[in-house]
Amino acid sequence: MNDEIAADAVEAEEQVFPPSGTSGNRPFASHPAAKIRRILGKFGPGIVTGASDDDPSGIATYSQVGAQFGFAMLWTMLFSYPLMAGIQEISAWIGRVTGMGIAANIRRHYSVWVLYPIVVLILFANVINIGADIGAMGSALKLVIGGSALFYAVGFGAISVLAAVFIPYHQYARVLKWSALVLLVYIATAFAIDVPWHRALIATVTPHITLSKSYMTSLTAVFGTTISPYLFFWQASQEVEEQEAAQGEMALKLAPEQEASQLEPMRADTFLGMAISNVIAFFIILDTAASLHLHGVTDIQSATQAAESLRPFAGELSFLLFSLGIVGTGLLAVPILAGSAAYALAEAFKWRTGLERPLERAPAFYGVLSVATLLGVAMNFTSLNPIRALFWSAVINGVVAVPVMIVMMLMTANPKVTGQLRLSLLQKIVGWAATIVMLLVTVGLIANWND
Repeated sequence: MNDEIAADAVEAEEQVFPPSGTSGNRPFASHPAAKIRRILGKFGPGIVTGASDDDPSGIATYSQVGAQFGFAMLWTMLFSYPLMAGIQEISAWIGRVTGMGIAANIRRHYSVWVLYPIVVLILFANVINIGADIGAMGSALKLVIGGSALFYAVGFGAISVLAAVFIPYHQYARVLKWSALVLLVYIATAFAIDVPWHRALIATVTPHITLSKSYMTSLTAVFGTTISPYLFFWQASQEVEEQEAAQGEMALKLAPEQEASQLEPMRADTFLGMAISNVIAFFIILDTAASLHLHGVTDIQSATQAAESLRPFAGELSFLLFSLGIVGTGLLAVPILAGSAAYALAEAFKWRTGLERPLERAPAFYGVLSVATLLGVAMNFTSLNPIRALFWSAVINGVVAVPVMIVMMLMTANPKVTGQLRLSLLQKIVGWAATIVMLLVTVGLIANWND
């Protein structure tokens, strides 16, 4: 293991990484835009991971439950936040402690009968998610400017692949961080419509659960798009990239004296990123509940249908903001979905990984990323309805998350994996609580499936 980590560290040190908060040799100016750039420069994978969680699949799911159930599911955003943040912190912790991604750790320390099913499930869920997201982006752009949704879908797929393959990670990470700002459109939408805030706040702090097939399916989809397995793989591997890029940092199991200096910024970044994710999800549910459900529109099949349905009740501005948000979040999420699939498969087969490496030094990794994206694009040329697949991709993620989370929690207690470092008692409680909640929601879905 030492040789493997050392080899990657040597290669990482060959790269030149400009420090956060600088552009070349010139310091940022003191004007407001420069201050925002400086603040964003301090953030890491947590912000990008949290923002990508509100992808078109998530927007579709949140729009559907907002339209169907009104404010009744707003409580899920408050309830899920500590669970989501806790399990994401654990995935990041695994990357920082071991110097390897989740799939690489499973390959090294567990049976192939554990590794291959998990990787296959991740690939399956991610390709469906990519296809659904790209389809929604194409449909959203068609709503705004007309033209061919399929043509736009192909263009978005090509842009995502080219950006991931040819833009070095330290530059690409900045692009992703700035892309996260597009999520603010969903907060702006809430203030462009008439929201009964008193009712919304009561629903937020008062859980409402109905043991019906439709409710349990929607609840699984909400948790599946909030606590998604592709986010675990992405953030763990990105923490490794960040670690390799930072001068003097090593895997914490080899350098436990760096624990505080590495984990404290990671923890703050992760919890802030997940908070942003859930706040935006809250506002998407709020937007559709206030504008659609309260006007009798309860059957929303896609994010683009939600955007179009806003027009008569919330006006042209809300429609435009909602539509452009779908495109912006998709451009952020699709490379991350494809990237997490590439990390999972490449780590499973010991291929070189890393968005900082040029194409010729990690051809298999970039090959998986490209093929996953192209398969997603191809879905939109089949009879499979990519719009409806948005919602079901979230359900699939909810089901896939359970075995991944169980393996992650077992991994953190294995001294062969983490050396002398261990999670705190609170981290263990939150991690297992998140796992149990996902299991119960999934069991509830299956139990009510034939009702």
